[in-house]
Amino acid sequence: MKKLFVSLLLAPVLAFAAGAELHLDKAPDRSGDMAALQNGAKVFVNYCLNCHSASYMRYNRLKDIGLSDDLVRENLLFTADKVGEPMKVSMQRAEAKQWFGAAPPDLTVIARARASEFGSGPDWLYTYLRTFYRDSARPTGWNNTVFANVGMPHVLWELQGEQVMGEDHHLKLVKPGKLSPEEYDAMVGDLVGFLNYMGEPVGQFRKNLGVAVLIVLALLFVLSFALKREFWKDIH
Repeated sequence: MKKLFVSLLLAPVLAFAAGAELHLDKAPDRSGDMAALQNGAKVFVNYCLNCHSASYMRYNRLKDIGLSDDLVRENLLFTADKVGEPMKVSMQRAEAKQWFGAAPPDLTVIARARASEFGSGPDWLYTYLRTFYRDSARPTGWNNTVFANVGMPHVLWELQGEQVMGEDHHLKLVKPGKLSPEEYDAMVGDLVGFLNYMGEPVGQFRKNLGVAVLIVLALLFVLSFALKREFWKDIH
C-alpha cells in the first residue's frame, strides 16, 4: 500500500520527466540598449496592450529607457489620459474569458513568472512569440509549439507570416509576412527585452551599482592590505 501511494504521488512528476524536453531559443540581450527597448515599448503598446494589461507599470517609467513625457503622450498613450497612469486596458476580464476561454494575463512580470517555471523568462517568451503555426482544429486557427492549445491568437501574424507544422515536426513558413524572418526575430527580441525590463525596471541600475560596489570593495581591499603591511612591517 505504501509503495502504491508513493507511485501515485510521483506519477505527475515522472510523466513530466518522460515528456519531450522543451527546447527554448536564446533571446538576444537588450538590457541597456535604449533604442531596442523603445522599439519594444512601441510594439507592446500597438500589439499587446489591446488585450493584456501591464497594470504595475506606469507610462512615466518609460523615461527610464529614454522617452520623454511628450514622446510618450504623443506616440504611446493610447489607453490612459495621463502619463502617470498605469498601463491598463479597458477590456473586462469576464468578457475576455468568454472570448478567449481564459482572461489574458497581466504582462508586467510575465518574464519573471516564466523564469520561475522554465528557467529563463526571456528565452521562453522569445521562443513562444516565434513558434505560432496554423491549426484548423483550434478555435483561433492558431497553435504554438511551446504552449500547446494556446488560447491566444497570433497577433503578430501579419508581420511574421503564416507557419505550418511539417510532417517532420518542424515549422515551415508558407506565407511570408511584412517582415523578413530576420527582421521579425529582431523585433521580437526588442519586445521581449521590453517585457523583461518591465519585470524589473531598476534591473540595469542594480547591475551597474553592483559592479561599482565590487570595484570600490576591491580598491578598499588593496588599501587595507597595504595599510596592514605598513603597520606590521617592523613586527615581522
